Amino acid sequence: MTSLRVVVADDNPVVRAGLTALLSGREDITVVAEAADGQEAFEAASAHRPDVILLDVRMPGVDGISALPYLVQLAPVVMLTYSRESEIVEEALRRGANGYLVHGEFTADQLVTAVRDIKQGRPHFTPTAAGALLARLRGTSNATANPEVPTVSISSENLSQVQPAVAQSSSYRSRSQLSAREAEIMDLIASGMNNQHIAATCFISEKTVKNHINRIFAKLHSTSRSEATAKWLGLG
Repeated sequence: MTSLRVVVADDNPVVRAGLTALLSGREDITVVAEAADGQEAFEAASAHRPDVILLDVRMPGVDGISALPYLVQLAPVVMLTYSRESEIVEEALRRGANGYLVHGEFTADQLVTAVRDIKQGRPHFTPTAAGALLARLRGTSNATANPEVPTVSISSENLSQVQPAVAQSSSYRSRSQLSAREAEIMDLIASGMNNQHIAATCFISEKTVKNHINRIFAKLHSTSRSEATAKWLGLG
């Protein structure tokens, strides 16, 4: 069996490690390189010529959206990110992304299936990205009445590959256990923020952050930030 070669690009080392462990555990997939930003992703892809690139959106230095036009010339790219804004989804697709997966909206098995399908030219989108596709499709219809609205071509094949929401995914179950504030803080933990930055972002004290984290760890049955993050992302 020919191994499917993958480059994983994400600035969060916990996320990279989780994705690498998950994908490398499959007989037909090999993670040939990891990257912490768009520049490293381009260099890794140039050196290894992978079959698929998993790319985060927000990274220091060269971000995923900026690197995307260069990466798609080397291999199919699927965005794998927390960024769910419709404008970002649309821009990623416009720049050549073959899929868009938002953390928390897919299971581990669905991610593996998406990687395999992307290699075969079959795009994958999680519900948030699917909503952006539908918005673009509606925008195309409205453009006939408003010539200032740019037209965008969406194929029926693309829409047929939209993935349904998975209410029983491990990450979904983790999210359903936390309060809205705890979920917000867990997202910030997963993004790599320390307690001081979380406190400043949420306008609360560091002591309050620690109290929230203790409750989060208890609910997720975790003893460390990396373990909680892995469960939060459905990689645990």
